[in-house]
Amino acid sequence: MAADLTTGASPPTAKEAFPAPGNGRNLGLGRLYLRRFLRNRLAVVGVVIFVLLVLFSAFGGLFTSYTYSDTDFAALTQPPSAAHWFGTNQGGNDIYASAVHGLQRSLAIAVSVSVLTVVVAALIGSSAAYFGGRAEKATLAVIHFLLIVPSFLILALVSNRLAGDWRVLIVVLTVFGWMSTARVIWSVSTSLRERDYVTAAEFMGVGPLRIILRHIIPNLGSLLIVNLTLGVVATVLSETALSFLGFGVQTPDVSLGTMLADGASTVTSAPWLFAFPAGLVVLLTVSMTFVGDGLRDALDPMSVTGAAGGRR
Repeated sequence: MAADLTTGASPPTAKEAFPAPGNGRNLGLGRLYLRRFLRNRLAVVGVVIFVLLVLFSAFGGLFTSYTYSDTDFAALTQPPSAAHWFGTNQGGNDIYASAVHGLQRSLAIAVSVSVLTVVVAALIGSSAAYFGGRAEKATLAVIHFLLIVPSFLILALVSNRLAGDWRVLIVVLTVFGWMSTARVIWSVSTSLRERDYVTAAEFMGVGPLRIILRHIIPNLGSLLIVNLTLGVVATVLSETALSFLGFGVQTPDVSLGTMLADGASTVTSAPWLFAFPAGLVVLLTVSMTFVGDGLRDALDPMSVTGAAGGRR
């Protein structure tokens, strides 16, 4: 390549003159978001607690010879001991093994429902905002109608009718859990559909579905991440409430809700039956709440930790 006549240096190549767009910027934003998140001490504590809970649910069963369905008829309603670390219930089931399995089941339901809810809400909310007109009005009418339907009663009836299958519970919780998130996403997407990059994509003949998936939903990333995290908390509470009332996961399966229901009647006589699952529920909800608040602060430039660099 010919040298520059004034400086004697070779002109930059196309790769040097026009670097790949977004790579450095995305890397810089990622580090900035991580730094903001780590400034929030409660958020870091929440991550540590959640990771420990996941590890406990995944590997806790390796430290006991019992499973949640095993019975020890020689130790009925026994307090914590060397043989049964968390004690046993009225049927001789090991509470430690039941807690490990119950946490696994509750986590599986909560994470699955949260992910599915965010995906459904993102697709419906952004599509309604992009298409506008009658499609937008019809979608909002359906959302508003479902929001006033007594969903908890329907959830209870459907779950009880289908014998408390946890997979069916995931579907039912998703069907009645996406509306509020979809409405928020629709509200934000109405401004995104007027952006220049959306107009340019339309001018270039890009299809509506591709515009929604590649230009609108990715720009909702921070909102979706926060809703995904806080959705885990809401699902844990919903699943626990349904199982506690007998409409969620049912025997012979075990969840934290069913354990709380079993221990509620023996809080004074056998407090360990209620204390251990209640402690796991509290740790799980509190940790995810801390993480959700930390993510919201990290992704929001106007937040205290993001803008002022404050520490909690």
